[in-house]
Amino acid sequence: MTGRSTMVGIVMAATMGLGTDAALAQQQPPLSAADSDPVKMGWMIGSPPPADKLIQFSNGSHFSFPQTRWSFANFRRFLPTSNVWRGDGAASPLPRAERSDIDAVTFQPLGQSGTMTWAESLAANYTDAIVVFHRGKIVYERYFGVMSPHATHIAMSVTKSFFGTLGATLVAEGKLDEKALVSQYIPELKDTAYGDATVRQVLDMTVGVKYSENYADPKAEIFDHVRAGGLVPRPPGYSGPTSFYGFLKTLKKEGQHGEAFAYKTVNSDVLGWLIRRGSGKTVGELLSERIWQKLGMEQDAYMLIDSEGTEFAGGGLNATVRDLARFGEMMRLDGAYNGQQIVPKAVVDDIRNGGRKSDFEKAGYKTLPGWSYRDMWWVSHNEHGAFMARGVNGQAIYVDSKAEMVIARFGSHPLAANAYNDPTTLPAFDALARHLMQ
Repeated sequence: MTGRSTMVGIVMAATMGLGTDAALAQQQPPLSAADSDPVKMGWMIGSPPPADKLIQFSNGSHFSFPQTRWSFANFRRFLPTSNVWRGDGAASPLPRAERSDIDAVTFQPLGQSGTMTWAESLAANYTDAIVVFHRGKIVYERYFGVMSPHATHIAMSVTKSFFGTLGATLVAEGKLDEKALVSQYIPELKDTAYGDATVRQVLDMTVGVKYSENYADPKAEIFDHVRAGGLVPRPPGYSGPTSFYGFLKTLKKEGQHGEAFAYKTVNSDVLGWLIRRGSGKTVGELLSERIWQKLGMEQDAYMLIDSEGTEFAGGGLNATVRDLARFGEMMRLDGAYNGQQIVPKAVVDDIRNGGRKSDFEKAGYKTLPGWSYRDMWWVSHNEHGAFMARGVNGQAIYVDSKAEMVIARFGSHPLAANAYNDPTTLPAFDALARHLMQ
């Protein structure tokens, strides 16, 4: 398979026994951002589209590159969803102070000797949409491919940070006890890895559970997880779980709880279940009530759901990039936005302070030295105290309070793991923060 062929995506790894990132990395370089532009490639044009331009769930092409450059902005065409209502009120205003000097900002990518410009980094990371706030105003906004200000895009694991914030808020309100065992709220998980794990260990992903998120391993449990939730087609003769909760009930303990950070999406689905038990609402309903309506979002969002109607709390949020930026700006402003305190300041402070670096270090992230993880946010502990929501293929919310800057980005990088875009993403974001502070 050459770089100009359809690349194997997560779904093909899950259904055909191929490791996603490993398979892609072994190919010739994939199409560039310019050559894989979904408009240029003509995906899904026609009535019906010709066979070579058709993207479908049944054959997994919705999760294969370069089709993902179109499908990531159109996921509700392939999977069932639930709506996240924005409310009846007017959208909160987004004042503008656009700058023409940002594209020329330069930085040195990690592990490289040369420099790159901000504009070049957008193409290098297959950016689909990006918005930069500085001091509460839009200073930079760009859209590529099929994206536009009103278009939604899958946020992948940025979703986790929304629900980590809501979970931590329920803890602050006394509706969840962070020291309580998960089984106190979800007795259905008593005989699983989560039976003796605490709510806090779920929030910080320090649960000892046999589950791998390694996209290069075709036998990793992440692929069993997405099959159970119906995010990818199931192979003939499939007899495994057919829902997210059904899959959670199969998980076994591995190691000890509370000793090391281990990034595992199942923790977010457990958190989603905890949120439902603690609030009496679905995660989508709570997201609408607590965040979308109060922030004055421009557009409804939507959540991917399984066969039982359970929202995918680990990565199923689809929203506009401006609305992601509003959420990031609220976090920058200590939980206040649109004239009200939306998230308790103590929750935002707790996230900013981060988790135990010693726990995080054990995970071995080479591009994130000195970072930690708290309430499903990634905390840099750099001199600006920046913290970040991160999702595969380049989804991000980056909050730098010292620079008074928030960046929200959607992407469709050919390789899922953020280790492939971190070398350009992280120094670019830091360089822009320093530039805006001048």
